[in-house]
Amino acid sequence: METALQTLIERIRAAAEAATPLRIRGGGTKDFYGQTLHGQVLDTRGLNGISAYEPSELVVTVGAGTPLLELEAALAAQGQCLPFEPPHFGPGATVGGMLGAGLSGPARASVGSVRDYVLGLEMVNGRGEHLTFGGQVMKNVAGYDVSRLLAGALGTLGLVTSVSLKVLPVPVAEATLRFAMDEATALKKHNEWAGQPLPLNASCWFEGQLTLRLRGALAAVQSACQRLGGERLAEAEAAAFWLALREQTHPFFALQGDESLWRLSVPDTAVPLQLGPVLTEWGGAQRWIKAPSDQAKRLRHHAVTAGGHATRFRGPDPALEVFTPLSPPLERIQRGLKQQFDPVGIFGHGRLYRGW
Repeated sequence: METALQTLIERIRAAAEAATPLRIRGGGTKDFYGQTLHGQVLDTRGLNGISAYEPSELVVTVGAGTPLLELEAALAAQGQCLPFEPPHFGPGATVGGMLGAGLSGPARASVGSVRDYVLGLEMVNGRGEHLTFGGQVMKNVAGYDVSRLLAGALGTLGLVTSVSLKVLPVPVAEATLRFAMDEATALKKHNEWAGQPLPLNASCWFEGQLTLRLRGALAAVQSACQRLGGERLAEAEAAAFWLALREQTHPFFALQGDESLWRLSVPDTAVPLQLGPVLTEWGGAQRWIKAPSDQAKRLRHHAVTAGGHATRFRGPDPALEVFTPLSPPLERIQRGLKQQFDPVGIFGHGRLYRGW
């Protein structure tokens, strides 16, 4: 790994001197996310391996090029997991891609996002300097905010070489319940239940069905099942459902013609938006909508009106703006960060930093 790291540092320094754009890439499973990619590929897969893992401390340090499957298998062997359920979108997904995309799965609303589990990291900035931020213990605060800035940055601030992550034990008990109800009722009921001492872990509403996942202590899960009612899914059926939701292999995510998949982040109390075929997660805070590309302005207008924003997650039109434009104050912060980390602009050419 040290040899691979030195080779990458030398390439970055040469690119900075020649002002040559670089494209950071691990397994390439999330290449679709963000604007059109440009630049010479900077392959991270040589930064491979778990360098430190102490299960009793709930912390793991891992190279950015390590396959996500490999990390999850090592954690599972110790009865632990990445509770935010990062999507893979393919067998080649890497830890660096997980961090760079900043995407979380069905449990995000209850357990937190990728950013919340980053304790520290090492990175190479646009000057070719190898920097360390944060640490490997949960109480460490040195460089804490800088470490988390890289989550969701899409490789625009530099090359992450390794990251230290907080992990958690696998929940003792789990159950998935399903209820027949319309979208408005589902949003209302979920918000009511979220204010009660129930072990809610994930939710999904689609085509008249609300599906809830409960996780926690055995007594808490059993009590919640009796209290909430509904149809309890078999363990295998439930596991397949949540996996399909995380990896977007659920039938809803299949696109046709000029359809794009839009991710709307809005308050979970927002009423149904009636903008097209919809699948709702995170108790209503994340709403996936399928709509033609020419509906972009309408979707963004409704998302902002509801108190959130809309992102074109994937679709056939590469010219369409992916992210909602930042407000002037945030745009100034963005430009300042980019100048500090990557003054020549060799990283993430054509992409927009969305670290927050």
